[in-house]
Amino acid sequence: MAPTTRTRSPRRTALAGLACAILLAATAAPATTFAQERPVKIRLLAEGGAATATLENNPAARDFAALLPLSLTLDNYAVIERIATLPRKLSTPPESMGMTPVTGDIAYYAPWGNLAIYLNGTVADRGLVRLGKVDSGLSVLHRPGPFAVRIERMSD
Repeated sequence: MAPTTRTRSPRRTALAGLACAILLAATAAPATTFAQERPVKIRLLAEGGAATATLENNPAARDFAALLPLSLTLDNYAVIERIATLPRKLSTPPESMGMTPVTGDIAYYAPWGNLAIYLNGTVADRGLVRLGKVDSGLSVLHRPGPFAVRIERMSD
């Protein structure tokens, strides 16, 4: 008896190729670790107390976290915020620019390259990038500036 040959249909071949492509893409994608998914918590230490905050998951906030620990001098700006100049500019992709700050927001003002912590809300500004939010202890920053603050990651 003569051997029979089987041919695959073009549709079946295309589906097999698609399945292989999906499998290869899934194995080539970087693995997300548990540590990358957890929010970064920070502590702001000032004379007389501490505040805690949670950073956003965006390029500017990750860049800010990479600078920690930082010792800065906070100044009073326009009564509603405390500001400090950072040691370098942060990564600010256009899609992350612009926000309307509310009480407790931590932001980066890209045009000046400074950190801003809002004691009160204000109007929208296209130059602002949200870095995070104060979770507790905002009252520690309710004092006239300039005053020293140390910002550090909280241990897990």
